[in-house]
This record gives sequence, C-alpha cells and structure tokens, in this order.
Amino acid sequence: MDATVVLHQSVGGIQLCGCDSSSGSVKILGNSSLRSISKCFADDTGFFRRGYCNFKPYRLHITRASTPHTSWADQAAISTSPNTTNNTRRTPGEAALILIRHGESLWNEKNLFTGCVDVPLTKKGVDEAIEAGKRISNIPVDVIYTSSLIRAQMTAMLAMTQHSRKKVPIIIHKESEQAEAWTQIYSEDTKKQSIPVITSWQLNERMYGELQGLNKQETAERYGKEKVHEWRRSFDIPPPSGESLEMCSERAVAYFREHVEPHLQLGKHVMVAAHGNSLRSIIMYLDKLTTQEVISLELSTGIPLLYIYKDGTFMKRGSPVGPTEAGVYAYTNNLARYRQELDEIVH
Repeated sequence: MDATVVLHQSVGGIQLCGCDSSSGSVKILGNSSLRSISKCFADDTGFFRRGYCNFKPYRLHITRASTPHTSWADQAAISTSPNTTNNTRRTPGEAALILIRHGESLWNEKNLFTGCVDVPLTKKGVDEAIEAGKRISNIPVDVIYTSSLIRAQMTAMLAMTQHSRKKVPIIIHKESEQAEAWTQIYSEDTKKQSIPVITSWQLNERMYGELQGLNKQETAERYGKEKVHEWRRSFDIPPPSGESLEMCSERAVAYFREHVEPHLQLGKHVMVAAHGNSLRSIIMYLDKLTTQEVISLELSTGIPLLYIYKDGTFMKRGSPVGPTEAGVYAYTNNLARYRQELDEIVH
C-alpha cells in the first residue's frame, strides 16, 4: 500500500499543490493520527521532509473530516503573518529586540557556579527584574523567549508587570498533547491581551559541568586562578565535563536564527530573557564580534539591551533608561507610532 493511500485512510483527505522550491510548506490540520504515520515515512521515504515529494517540490495540505482547533501558540508564536494582537501598525523587517540577562540569583549571591542548575532570584534579583521592566515599559513586545530556567522566566514575567500595555505573559506548554490541550485559551479578547512566552533549553546558561555548585573562590584556590579563568573566559576551552562558550554559542545562535529572527523579519517585537553566556553568544552574532572581543564582554544582571532590526541589519541602541527616554522612539517609524498610541491612550 503506497503512502498516499495510507494517508487518505488515516487522515481523511490529501491535497498536493505545486509550488516553487523557495516557498514549499506543510500545512497540517488535525495531526493526531498523522504523527505516527509521518514517523514511519519521514525517515524511509522523505515524504514529509520540508513539504516536498521525492520527485518534485509540492506544498502539502492535509485535512481531516472534522475541523480541529488551531492553538493560540501556533497562531501567535509561529504564524507566518505579522502579529495582529494589538493595534500597532507594522513595517515588515522593522522591529525592536530586547535582551535581558536575568536578575541576581540565589547562587549568584552565594558566589557559586550555577550553569544549568535551576535556581530562583534573590530579592535583589526581583528588584532588578522590575527595574528592567520600567526601562522597557513603553517599548512594544509581541512575543517573549526565555530559557527553560526559572531565573530567566521570573525576570521576564516580573519585567512585564511594569509594561504600559498591561498584557499578560503566558508560558506556552507544548511538551505533550495533553499539556497543549489543557492550556488552550478560548476567549479571543483574552488572547489579544496576552503575550506568548516560549521557553527553550537552547537559551540556557552554558553548562559548567563539574564546577556547578562549587564556590568560585574555593575553586580558584583548588585549581589555580589561571586555570579557572581559562575555563570561564576562554572561547573554546570547556570546564571539566561542561560546555565552552563556543559550544554554548552554537546552540543559542542556531536557535535565535531559526526561531527569533523570523519574527523580527516580519516586524514583530521580541524580548529574550536569558543568561550571561547565551546572551553573550547572541550578541557576538548580532554585533559580529571576534572570539577575543566576546570573551571580554560583560553583561550586568537585570539591565535590558535594545536592538533595532531594520532592513536586515541589527543596530545596537544600548539600554533604555526609562519610559520617558524620547530618543528610543525615534529609531523606527514603528516605535514612534507605538509611543504616539500610548500617549493617546493615557490622555
């Protein structure tokens, strides 16, 4: 029995629409039974790979007899059209990117190597996150990306409590079909007043291996200051059983390019809350830093950095000092219009 017959029986219907190789796509509706089928064919025949048939490019549309529910996460976070959840007009390819290193954590306070250990913020870290939110309170945010670690997620959530739009950041759970189904939002008005938060381990702090949980000063005394400095500040030398900055950069930048950058290209405004080394890696990519320049780059906890994406280029604008900083809103037409709308709402 060929692949088309199996698909017809299990899914309900299949349409193959010709398209050029640059725009081939897969649109799947009601994929509960498709998952098991695609697993059978994807590796052996490549039938689903990038929406192409083995013989020539196709756009593949698969539908079920019944009309399924499309999740808010799919609509808001992975849509191929500009976000329409607020009234701000957009110019594709012109958007704001906010990067925030998490506030002080409990292990930062204790001077311990933290890495990928999931440690929450201190009281000071909470205050830093709230202050960061005040700095970006009048800069639009359509989608938020954080690492999978609680200190980055706390920072993003606390920062958004200060935002002038008062939209609610909601973490998207897609770890299972049940988690996705149970967290659906069924009010369109509520969706419009919400911001999707996508978490990803690829944005985690670099994994410090056998140093995690050790006191930094005691570790320097045990192994020597030069060796510990080499582990912490070299680009390609990892700590024992851990990641180098180069290894961290490979995963963080690849994720940024695949998931975050497409939003910016569509004119969506993005905030990324992450960690010293994952953000250092992304900044290396944005600013085209050398391996020597990036190892000397220091990022303060809880201080947002603003970039403007325009015409395929990232322009660094430093850290906003607060909602009254007029210069921030002169960077793009989008931000100028956004600030004007806010003023009209207030007055």
